[in-house]
Amino acid sequence: MTLRREILSIALPAIVATITTPLLGLVDVAITGHIGEARYLAAIAVGGAMFNMLYWLFNFLRMGTTGLTAQAFGAHTDTSIILWRSLAIAFGIGLAMIALQDPIAYTVLRFMDADAATAYLAREYFSILIWGAPAVIMTYALSGWFLGMQDSRAQMWTAIATNVLNIGTSLALVYGLKMKIAGVACGTLVAQWGGLTVAAVLAWKRYHPHTFSSKGSSDMPVPSRLEAWLRLVFEPRALMRFFRINSDIFLRTSCLVAVTLWFTHVGASLGTDILAANAILMQLFMFFSFFMDGFAFAGEALAGKHSGSGRHDMVGRLVKALMRIGGCGALVFSVCYYLGGEEIIRLLTDEPTVRTVAVRYLPWAGAIPLCGFAAFVWDGIFVGLVDTRSLLLSMATALIVFAAVKIAAAPMGNDGLWLAFDAYLLTRGIVLSAVFYRKYHSKMTI
Repeated sequence: MTLRREILSIALPAIVATITTPLLGLVDVAITGHIGEARYLAAIAVGGAMFNMLYWLFNFLRMGTTGLTAQAFGAHTDTSIILWRSLAIAFGIGLAMIALQDPIAYTVLRFMDADAATAYLAREYFSILIWGAPAVIMTYALSGWFLGMQDSRAQMWTAIATNVLNIGTSLALVYGLKMKIAGVACGTLVAQWGGLTVAAVLAWKRYHPHTFSSKGSSDMPVPSRLEAWLRLVFEPRALMRFFRINSDIFLRTSCLVAVTLWFTHVGASLGTDILAANAILMQLFMFFSFFMDGFAFAGEALAGKHSGSGRHDMVGRLVKALMRIGGCGALVFSVCYYLGGEEIIRLLTDEPTVRTVAVRYLPWAGAIPLCGFAAFVWDGIFVGLVDTRSLLLSMATALIVFAAVKIAAAPMGNDGLWLAFDAYLLTRGIVLSAVFYRKYHSKMTI
């Protein structure tokens, strides 16, 4: 299989999975929007934002699992222990979230600053859906493992099955049993555990990951084999490396969340119309990210595989191919946004004032693909190389650049805010380019 085919075989199913994943929240909003009262829709918006913030922070488990699994896959060593270790940690995180649900809900609701009626309903939604935390985070671990095994189709089928189950169950509970917001939450909860089940079945059927029954001598008693297997799963040095890698990604994600929240906060301080317009323009960034995430996932899987197998020259070729694809895609997106951005904005909102404001700042949003494509490509490559410290360095540097440009360009108002955001994306790509050429260029022919 050629390198381009390898990239597309992973990237295209990953793009479908990435596009499908946000539908869980969209389905909840769509169903709630027809219940008949605005407070239910507001509660779903607040509740959904609560979980988005929480789960976004724990997405490090998927990325860390992908890099480690891909390297083991390339080196032809056992990947099963990585899967079980990731699942065990994910299950523990999920249980901790359930145990701490009251202080978590209180803190996040205070941050959201919702009115009493909305907060009450959002708390009801949260108290039901929090029981899906182990399923969601364990699905992250399985998705990362699938990518490391060069299998993004399993991730795609899991996402599709989850959404089909969510739509069917939520409609039945809300319109059949008249459960309102509780029905929406229960439907999503069933879908989350159903999605985990689908992912687990796919992993078992396709790969038969080793368990304690396959460890040790066959004449050893089961308790002894189980003990030996658990020692491997929770081996201290492997756990320390796993947590170091994932702590770097966690801190990197925290910086990313900080930029997103700061961007939203500053936009809100500039007025409702600008806040709404910025939210519309951010959808252009989301559309582009759906495309680039698929190729970043391909970078994670293939860079890890070739690095693990010692084929450093292939990592160099991969970088070159992904940069070409990403650059061409970015150019197409930017041209489409500049030429057709007004029509896209018209599709996203009927409010004339918001449209006018969004068109005013469209050039900044149109520059996002060209400023950001390299950051997406390098993120995938460095996850595959398991060089998470460099990812943290680039994100921390970009956060500082965002803050510095925002402060310096404060007199420019919203133009300054968008300038800071574009500079933040550009910085991530520049820093990782410099790091790659300093640390890896001598080993990889590009």
